Amino acid sequence: MNSIRRNIWLMLFMMAAFGLSRALYPTHKIANDGPAINLETMIPRQFAGWKIDKDIVPVNASPEAQAEIKLIYTQTLSRTYVNSNGQRVMLSIAYGGDQREGMQVHKPEVCYPAQGFRLLKSADGELKTKYGDIPVRRLVAVQGMRYEPITYWITVGDTAAIKSLDWKLAQLKYGLTGKIPDGLLFRVSSINPDDTSAYALQEAFIKDLLPMLSQFARTKLTGLHTR
Repeated sequence: MNSIRRNIWLMLFMMAAFGLSRALYPTHKIANDGPAINLETMIPRQFAGWKIDKDIVPVNASPEAQAEIKLIYTQTLSRTYVNSNGQRVMLSIAYGGDQREGMQVHKPEVCYPAQGFRLLKSADGELKTKYGDIPVRRLVAVQGMRYEPITYWITVGDTAAIKSLDWKLAQLKYGLTGKIPDGLLFRVSSINPDDTSAYALQEAFIKDLLPMLSQFARTKLTGLHTR
């Protein structure tokens, strides 16, 4: 009986070791499964009263930051939209096909201070949509007279995970099956000294955008799997 029990424990140990080895050395990129990602075509240029503001010229990052972005991200998208009331929302999406350790998306908490901003506020919450709730983080970045409230979230594969622990757990989940997750950072912001109204505008923008996306695009961007 002791021999049988020992063999069972040995088998369980070997299975755990095998699973851990796959988590530490995953080989299959899920970015290679399903339709290819093309942010330019995935995100409509005009929808629900919003259109790209051609008068706004995006501010380019420093050469050092651009080099790092190319290393980490497969694709990036940066647009400014304006509605019929003249309200503007800046959209930024950064997609990476390999989100293993050392290739993680860079959070605004890192990127904004690197561009000379101070972060005044930070709070986690949920953005409720008809497709489900998205875990988000809301920040306020300030540089001189520029007061920029920000809403963002991060996905790992097809899961949204804003907190570091949730991010790691999602990453481990894919690793245990031998898969390398892709991931993206979805960020909207606006220039407004009233962060409450800025967050409300950003939420309205996102809720206007989501129904205009294909189910694949919506799941990839938000981690929401409902139709």
